[in-house]
Amino acid sequence: MSIIIDDPGALLAARISAERRRRAWSLADLAGRSGVSKATLSKVERQEVSPTASVLARIAAALEITLAELVTPPKQEELSCVRAHEQPTWTDPATGYVRRQVFLSARLPLEIVEVNLPPGASVSFPASAYALIRQVLWVIEGRIDVVEGDALTELAEGDRLEFGPPADRTYRNQSDRACRYLVVIVRQASVR
Repeated sequence: MSIIIDDPGALLAARISAERRRRAWSLADLAGRSGVSKATLSKVERQEVSPTASVLARIAAALEITLAELVTPPKQEELSCVRAHEQPTWTDPATGYVRRQVFLSARLPLEIVEVNLPPGASVSFPASAYALIRQVLWVIEGRIDVVEGDALTELAEGDRLEFGPPADRTYRNQSDRACRYLVVIVRQASVR
């Protein structure tokens, strides 16, 4: 069992505020860059609302960091071995989508994320969330439909999909059981 971040709202509020201030951006600046309303951003920073995965992806893209870099607590030191129960998880309050950060390192431009998508759930991300990364998805258990732009790809256990250029993407589990999949992400150089 993995660690559930003790107070994900506090972590996210602090991370978003710190990243925004580091850039000397106002809430209006971040709203304009992310497409997330200033009111919503303010509520997230004040911990009055729990943002969805889609909202967090928009914020991360505007900040030119990955979703993992936004939702994962910063570590004081990087360990070569991180036990399953020490890997942080985050749950989307709208869908029950659970993401476990298996690997994230400042030394290596690679991320590994395990996702559990509940039956009937659907999660969408804007193309901007993929501007600085390349991804491969591998289905461990269950079935998932991936809509990338206008293209639909149906995946079953053991199938893998390498994503193309940035496009709006939706991950849908239309089955009656959870889908568990692994996403391997390679971060590309960014202007930070």
